[in-house]
Amino acid sequence: MDEFLTNLPVFREAIGQTFYIVLISVVAGGLLGLALGLVLYATRPGSLMANRFVYVVVNILVNLVRPIPFVIFLTAIQPLMLVAIGTTIGTDAVTFALSLAAAFAVSRIIEQNLLAVEPGVIEAARAAGARPLSILLTVVVPEALGPVILGYTFIFVGVVDMSAQAGLFGGGGLGDFAVTYGSQRYNWPVVYITVATIIVIVQAGQFLGNYLARKALRR
Repeated sequence: MDEFLTNLPVFREAIGQTFYIVLISVVAGGLLGLALGLVLYATRPGSLMANRFVYVVVNILVNLVRPIPFVIFLTAIQPLMLVAIGTTIGTDAVTFALSLAAAFAVSRIIEQNLLAVEPGVIEAARAAGARPLSILLTVVVPEALGPVILGYTFIFVGVVDMSAQAGLFGGGGLGDFAVTYGSQRYNWPVVYITVATIIVIVQAGQFLGNYLARKALRR
């Protein structure tokens, strides 16, 4: 415990790094994933803007990327990292990779939740003369908002989990702190305190997501 207190400034810095990685990844990945999910839903056969070519291309891309383990994904996109941000190590590199990984996961969650919207609601909007894009943005998305928020909550938890691997690429964060100052030094109190901190972050995110989803469902 004394050693943990000695490394308390590093611990605080690790918390800040984790929040930086997670929040940017969830926001950037969430927005990109939302766009991909809307494209998947709108262009699938029989949907509002059916386009078989676009749907097949995006669907294949999502299916190829989504199952790749994050550590392998981090390694595989290093050439893209160099072009986009000029480095393959550090917090920014990990955040960039996590944002992309989150986007592909979010896209499928968005698509699945939009597909659950009652067809009758869409037909009513069509009968009223609404255009496909208007139906998508003002009818379909609001109808699926509650489940979509829960989906983003799930992604938040997953991103926190993946951010723990940031230390493998010099990204810092709580995972790196737990390994460097905990397990590698057989200092198990440091490990347990770090794990407890991650659990608190996850629970806080889960609570907020559940609250927002309930508000959306009651509107």
